[in-house]
Amino acid sequence: MKYIAILQFGLMDKIVGTTEAAFLLNISVSRVKVLLQQNRIKGAIKEGRVWKIPLFKGMPQVEARGRGLRGTWRRRRCQKPTVIHVNKPQIDCNRKEETNKPVITIRQGSRKTYCHLAEIKGECRVVYQPNNPLSCGAVVWIEVVSDTVVIPQFLKPMGVDLAL
Repeated sequence: MKYIAILQFGLMDKIVGTTEAAFLLNISVSRVKVLLQQNRIKGAIKEGRVWKIPLFKGMPQVEARGRGLRGTWRRRRCQKPTVIHVNKPQIDCNRKEETNKPVITIRQGSRKTYCHLAEIKGECRVVYQPNNPLSCGAVVWIEVVSDTVVIPQFLKPMGVDLAL
C-alpha cells in the first residue's frame, strides 16, 4: 500500500529485489542484504522472505554513514553497455578435465562476473566484429543496454548430488 501512493506521485520508478538492486549498485547480493538489515536502503520493505526495494531515478538510494570507508556502490547508472561473451578456453578445459566451471563472462565496466547462465531482462544485441575484437579476444558477444538488468546464475558442480 505504501508503494502505491509513492508510485502515483511519480517519486519512485519501480520496485526490484535484492539481485537486481545488487546489479544496479555494482555490489554483491550479500552486501545488499547487509545494507537492508542496517536499514540503509531508502524505502525498502521485507514482505515475508522477500525484500522489495524501490528505485528512485532508476537506482536504489543507499544512506551513507559518517564513519569508516566511503561506500563503493554506484550512485548513478553506468553509461557503458554491459558485454556478455562465452569463454571458449574454459569450455575446452571443462571438457578435458570433466569439470563444470562457469564459461559465461559478464563485463560491467571494470567488473567481471563469471556464471553458467545469464538472464537478460531488457534490450540487447548480438555483435560480431572479427576485425575489432574485445580486449580478451572475443569476436562475438552480446551487448546489453546500460539500464538493462543482467542476472547471473550458477549451476551445481559436476558429480555433486545435492539431493539427500
